[in-house]
Amino acid sequence: MTPGRPVPPPLGRTITPEASPSFAGSLLAAAYGATSPESGLVPLTVSRRAPKEDDVEIAIEFCGLCHSDVHATRGEWRIPPYPLVPGHEIVGRITRVGSAVQDFAPGDRVGVGCMVDSCRECDSCLEGLEQYCERGNVGTYGAKDPRNGDAVTQGGYSSSVVVDRRFVLRIPEGLDPAAAAPLLCAGITTYSPLRYFDVEEGDAVGVVGLGGLGHMAVKIAKAMGADVTVFTTSAAKFEAARELGAHHVVLSTDSEAMEAANRSIDVIIDTVAAPHDLNPYFKTLRLDGALFQLGLPAEEMPPVSPGLLIRRRLAYAGSLIGGIAETQEMLDFCAAHSVASDIEIVGADQLNQAYDRMVAGDVKYRFVLDTSTLQEPSERADA
Repeated sequence: MTPGRPVPPPLGRTITPEASPSFAGSLLAAAYGATSPESGLVPLTVSRRAPKEDDVEIAIEFCGLCHSDVHATRGEWRIPPYPLVPGHEIVGRITRVGSAVQDFAPGDRVGVGCMVDSCRECDSCLEGLEQYCERGNVGTYGAKDPRNGDAVTQGGYSSSVVVDRRFVLRIPEGLDPAAAAPLLCAGITTYSPLRYFDVEEGDAVGVVGLGGLGHMAVKIAKAMGADVTVFTTSAAKFEAARELGAHHVVLSTDSEAMEAANRSIDVIIDTVAAPHDLNPYFKTLRLDGALFQLGLPAEEMPPVSPGLLIRRRLAYAGSLIGGIAETQEMLDFCAAHSVASDIEIVGADQLNQAYDRMVAGDVKYRFVLDTSTLQEPSERADA
C-alpha cells in the first residue's frame, strides 16, 4: 500500500480501518452456500469468529469457483457439515488487524487460499510445506476450526473472513484482483510441481487436459521458459491451446501423433480428473522424466505398466497445492511475468448456473464471484 494513499471502502461498505488489540465479539457476513447435497447454493448468513491479536479481518472482493467446490457442496466426495459455504480462492482488502500483526495493515490487498491453519510444529510445517501437515492442514471451508472451538470453517463465497496472518498472502499490485483469485488454487497447484522438478528454459513440459488447471500449467510453464506441449482428446482445443502459449498440441487419441511424441517430454502435468490411461503419456517421457498427477478422479484409474517406468527411470508423482511461502513466490512470479487466469465474473444469483456450466465444461477457464453482489447479512447466523 502506498503511504498516504486513501484506502477505498471495500465492496461499497463504509469500514473504518483500525488496529485493535481485541475485536468485540463475532462478526456476521453475507454468504452463499449449500444446506444439503440437493439444495444448490442459497443465501446464508455466517458467523465469523471473534478475531484474536494475530488475526486479520478481510472484506472479500472476489472469490474463484473451483470444481472441488462443486464436489464438496454436492457431497460427491463425502457428506460435509452443512450448512457449507465454499470458496478457497479469496481476494480482498484488510479492514482490521490485531495488535500483534506487524506485516499487514488495513487497506492491503491480500489473498487466502486452500488452507487457513496447520499444526505449525510437524516436520512438514517447519519446512514450509503446510499443505502436507502431518496432523492435517485446516481447510478454508468444511474443516474444524482449532481457533474457534467446534465451529467449522466457512469459505469465500462471503462478504468477509477472519484469518490468521500466517496464512494470508499479499496480492501484488500488478495483478488484476479478480484474475488473481484462481491463482490461489489453480495457480499454485500447477506451479508447485513445476518448481519441484526445477523446470527452466529449454525444458519440455507436457500438459494433459486444458481446463482450469491445465490452462494455468501452460501459462506458467511458458513463463518459466519451457517448450510446452498440450495433450488433448479434443481437436477443437488446438487453437485455444496455441492462444494460451502452447508450442505444440497433440491429439492424444491419435496413435500416430502420440508415437511421434515418443521421448520428447521432460515432465508432464496431468490435470484430468476423470479416469484415463496414463501409459501412452509415459511413452512420451525422456529418461528420468516425471508425470505429476494433479487431477483426482472419483473412480479407479487404469493400471500403470511398471515396465514403462523401469525402462526409462521414470517417476509417477502427485502434488498438492503449495505451502504459504511457495504460494507467495508463485504470486510474485505471476505478477513479474504478467500471468493470470482467464476468467468470467459472475454474480451471486448466477452461482448455480456457473456450477452446472463447470460440470459441462462450459467455461474458459475459471469463474470468479464478485462478492459485491451478495445480499446484506441478516441479524441471525445460519452457520
